[in-house]
Amino acid sequence: MTSTSLPLVFDAPRRGMPPRHLADMSAEQRRAAVTDLGEKPFRARQLAQHYFGRLTADAESMTDVPAASRERLGQDLLPTLLSPVRTVDTDEGTTRKTLWRLHDNTMLESVLMRYPDRATICVSSQAGCGMACPFCATGQGGLQRNLSTAEIVEQVRSAAAMMRDGDVPGGAGRLSNVVFMGMGEPLANYRRVIDAVRRICDPAPEGLGLSQRSVTVSTVGLAPAIRRMTAEDLHVTLAVSLHTPDDELRDTLVPVNNRWKVEEVLDAARGYAEHTGRRVSVEYALIREVNDHPWRADMLGKLLHKHLGQWAHVNLIPLNPTPGSEWDASPKPVEREFVRRVRDQGVPCTVRDTRGQEIAAACGQLAAEEQ
Repeated sequence: MTSTSLPLVFDAPRRGMPPRHLADMSAEQRRAAVTDLGEKPFRARQLAQHYFGRLTADAESMTDVPAASRERLGQDLLPTLLSPVRTVDTDEGTTRKTLWRLHDNTMLESVLMRYPDRATICVSSQAGCGMACPFCATGQGGLQRNLSTAEIVEQVRSAAAMMRDGDVPGGAGRLSNVVFMGMGEPLANYRRVIDAVRRICDPAPEGLGLSQRSVTVSTVGLAPAIRRMTAEDLHVTLAVSLHTPDDELRDTLVPVNNRWKVEEVLDAARGYAEHTGRRVSVEYALIREVNDHPWRADMLGKLLHKHLGQWAHVNLIPLNPTPGSEWDASPKPVEREFVRRVRDQGVPCTVRDTRGQEIAAACGQLAAEEQ
């Protein structure tokens, strides 16, 4: 595939975006919105305190707001954005995948994973994905549209409410981590994703109050967007989905590589790491007899040592195969040898804990089945 045959990766099909929502707005915009509705400006802070601080999206439960105002404010600023279609659990209920329907019947997925020491929500940033990686279920379905800031934030608020209410086995708890590794390429929906990160991390009542250091934003390698994010003065973790160290194979596995080659992506990632002081997580889906060769492990280690040095950490991901796919996970002995060889180059390398294969855990599978 040549670069001219690629879609404009920052563009999404023109479809109706959802109605405006409190989480789309800055504090100033919220005050202006409630004033336009004939309410006093302080109602904006009340609504934000309920939504971000108390994790409540139902205006009718906000009894400190007059009944007549609740209905008007709820309709205009707290519309329903996500409606659950299916929820499937595994790992004794500690992994929960939810398929959501949006206002325009678009589908998206999120996954809540509870561990002994943390709880992580994996969120989607787009409905579908336009990056066309052939081993990815979402990429196989194509891009439908970008999600709004509020649609992203609502996935996180819902997960935080589940944890607070003890809906996941283990009793009441707290959501601790957010990873932008669900459906879509986050940096192809740049502005809304960055705004969502701020809503997630700003203290209540301006946001959900999670630490920026507990948020990970992934990308397949949109080098200009990585450089742009470097200037945002955020301290989230950057994850680069590399999947192979050589441009020849990556041009096929990650087609956007036809625009921005491996070394350019890694140089942009180093700039982010040096600016923020945060290590870069290099994601590598290990695929049987495709990218799991010993020489590729050696090449990966040497390349990362050269371009990222101390800022690199490789996160090997055993491939979650999709039904009917030609792609499969590498055998465990091959995986162990790959890890050893990367580490021998002085680069930390670990294997991601895989969850949920029996519940179609690969992003996009539930949505594809429903559609």
